[in-house]
Amino acid sequence: MPTAEQAVQLLIELGLTEYEARCFVALSRVSTATASEVATLSEVPRSRVYDAVERLHRRGLVDIQQSDPREYRAISTDAALESLRNQYTDTLEATDEALSNLQQSSHPDEQGAWAIADHDHVSDRVESFLKEATEEVYVLAADESTFGRSFLDALESASDRDVTVYIEVSSATAEETIRDAVPTAHIANTDLAADPASLAEKRLGRIVMADRQSVLVSGITERDQTASLEETALWASGPDHGLVVGLRHILVSRIDSQPVFSESD
Repeated sequence: MPTAEQAVQLLIELGLTEYEARCFVALSRVSTATASEVATLSEVPRSRVYDAVERLHRRGLVDIQQSDPREYRAISTDAALESLRNQYTDTLEATDEALSNLQQSSHPDEQGAWAIADHDHVSDRVESFLKEATEEVYVLAADESTFGRSFLDALESASDRDVTVYIEVSSATAEETIRDAVPTAHIANTDLAADPASLAEKRLGRIVMADRQSVLVSGITERDQTASLEETALWASGPDHGLVVGLRHILVSRIDSQPVFSESD
C-alpha cells in the first residue's frame, strides 16, 4: 500500500517543493488544520509552513479560512490531481513553445559527426532523415530487425511525397516486407552479410543516406534472443562533411551498380 512518504515523493515529481508536498499530504489526512498542527503532522518547521501553504493556496490546492488562528484545508484529491495535471500540461506546452522558438545556428548538423547509443534514438534519427528528404533516400538494410512499423511508415510517406526510395536488402523475406509496405520502392536483393566469424559480436545494422546530404551508419550487438535490440550509430549532415562525402561516394556507386535500380529509372 502506498505510504505518505511515497505520496510526498510523487508530488515532488509533479512539481511541488518538498515542504509543499509534505504540507499538502498532511492536510489531506485531516479536515482542517492550523499552521501549528500542519507543522506537527508534516514535520515541516512551523516557520516554513506559512510560505509552503501560501504557495499551495496560490496553486489552488489549499483553501484558507480567515480565522484566528488561520485554518487550512486541502481540496479533494481528485480536484488536486486534475489541477496538477492541467498545470503540468501547461508547463509542457510552454516549454515546447520556448524550445521551438530558440534560435539555432544556420547549419547545426554540420558541426561534426554524432554518436547515438540507443536503438530507439537511432530509429528516431533514421525516420527524421526519411521525413525530411525531398528528392531521394537510400537504405542499405543489412538486418531485418531494424524494420519497425514506424520505419516502414516513414519510407511509405517519403514515397508518397514522390521521393525516390532505393533500398538494398539481404533476403527474400526482407524484400517482401518492403514491397508490401512501399510498392513503389526500388529494391535490390544483394549479399550484404559479412562473414559472421569476422564480426563475432557486432554486425552491420543499416546505412541510410537522405538527399545525398545526410548519412547514418549503425551496428548491432549480438545479445540473447529475449533481450531488446542493441543498436548504435554514427550520423552526420552537410554536403561537405567528411563522413557524408566518403559514404556518398560509396553509396552512389552502389546505386549506379545495381541493374534493378537503373531499370527503375
